[in-house]
Order: sequence, then structure tokens, then C-alpha cells
Amino acid sequence: MTVRHSLKVGFCFGSTSGIITTLGLIVGLHSGTHSTQVIIGGVLTIAIADAFSDALGIHISEESEGVHTPREIWESTVFTFIGKFLFALTFIIPILLLSLDTAVVVSVVWGLSLLGVLSYFIARGQKGRTWKVVLEHLLIAIVVIVITHLVGEWIRATFYC
Repeated sequence: MTVRHSLKVGFCFGSTSGIITTLGLIVGLHSGTHSTQVIIGGVLTIAIADAFSDALGIHISEESEGVHTPREIWESTVFTFIGKFLFALTFIIPILLLSLDTAVVVSVVWGLSLLGVLSYFIARGQKGRTWKVVLEHLLIAIVVIVITHLVGEWIRATFYC
């Protein structure tokens, strides 16, 4: 089964962005505020505002290439939004059901697992070294997680004395 380019672009971009952006936000806000309400508000903001932003970004990017039909452009736009929106929302579930510290750990494991699976299928489709692609994508996500944690700690130390 062949997946249309526009659907693949939109879904892969949206879901990857949803996973990494939401993980960074959760980890950074957790280390900076330790507030469930702030983190839920941040995730909802990412799910809505950033999903629209990314969808418009992919829309403009696909238009700028000058090779896609309007239908393909809109498919990429819609699937970017759906991917980002839905993947971001999945991170609210552990935050609502678990203690905040546990929810953050579960969110990191969930996000890295999703990214690993997505990366695996992307690598298989390219017939490349699967482990290399998966490792590369996971390392980038881990760098984002570490940096946002450190920024959150810095904000907490600087502004919440």
C-alpha cells in the first residue's frame, strides 16, 4: 500500500512536532513550576495554537515548492494539524491520572516510544539503517528534553526564589 506524499508529510511532520514540542513543554514547565494546571494549560495551548501554526507552516512550505496540487497542499495542512493536535493531547492523559512527577516520567517514556516507532517506520520506508535513523531522532528528542529541563530549573531558581 502506497501512502500519498501529502498525507505522509503532514502526518509525519505533525506527529513528530507534537511529540517533541509537547515533551519539551511538559519537562520545562514541570521543572520550572511543578504545577499541574500550568502544564495542562501549556499542553492545550500547544495542541491548539502550535498545531495551527505548524499546519500553516507546512501549507506555505508545500505551496512554495510549486509542485503540489491545491488538494495535496490542503491534505498536508490538515494532516499536520491533526497529527500535532492529537499527539499533543495524548500527553494530558497521564497528567490527569497520575501524580505529576510520575506523569512526567510516563510522558517522556510515551513520547520517546511514539517517536521511536514513527522513526522505525520512516527508516524502513527509506530502506536505510533503521537503528541509525531511530537513534538519531531519539537523541534529538533527548537533547530537547534535557535543555528544556535545564531552562525550567534556571527559571525556577531565578524567578521563584
